[in-house]
Amino acid sequence: MTLLLGDTVPDFTQDSSEGPIHFYEWMEDKWVIFFSHPADYTPVCTTELGEVAKLKPEFDKRNVKVLALSVDDAESHRNWIKDINETQNTTINYPIIADVDRKVSELYGMIHPNTSSTATVRAVYIIDPNKKLRLTLTYPLTTGRNFDEILRVIDALQLSDKYQVATPANWKDGDDCIVPLSISTEEAKQKFPKGVNEIKPYLRLTPQPNK
Repeated sequence: MTLLLGDTVPDFTQDSSEGPIHFYEWMEDKWVIFFSHPADYTPVCTTELGEVAKLKPEFDKRNVKVLALSVDDAESHRNWIKDINETQNTTINYPIIADVDRKVSELYGMIHPNTSSTATVRAVYIIDPNKKLRLTLTYPLTTGRNFDEILRVIDALQLSDKYQVATPANWKDGDDCIVPLSISTEEAKQKFPKGVNEIKPYLRLTPQPNK
């Protein structure tokens, strides 16, 4: 199936490195980063999973849970985790779905047949607490993901949800934000007391509201 932004993501129950995962129940009322890996014991995946474990304090600050997936079984995951912990100097602190029957991979469209008929690509799904899909990223098998960018996107999404702002190119936490076209300039001046800089009638900037 093809998941589109704004869709309610499908629920599933599947085994994992930490036992069965009932997805809706597991995610609670949090944001979720759900990301897939081609296979266990692969070098790029090993570095990625280790990096995500190290970033757990950053995810926690943002009310985000992390869930990985690979098409190998749970016992393979648990043995691979020992290698990840050793080589990446960390401790894996989130579950890895064991998608041996490809059930979840097919539900979420993680297998791209022209790349591999069996292995999942490096997909990333950012899911909000209402179970809505907010962002998708798809990387080829050979390219590791930039998790700083994924954190940046989480920041931007959460900021937009709370304050009704948009974020410009290369935005990072603390930068000016964009006033959406749905808000008039007069309304924006009331809504954003730090000020509105009208560059063009359609291009208006305001300092980040929560800074």
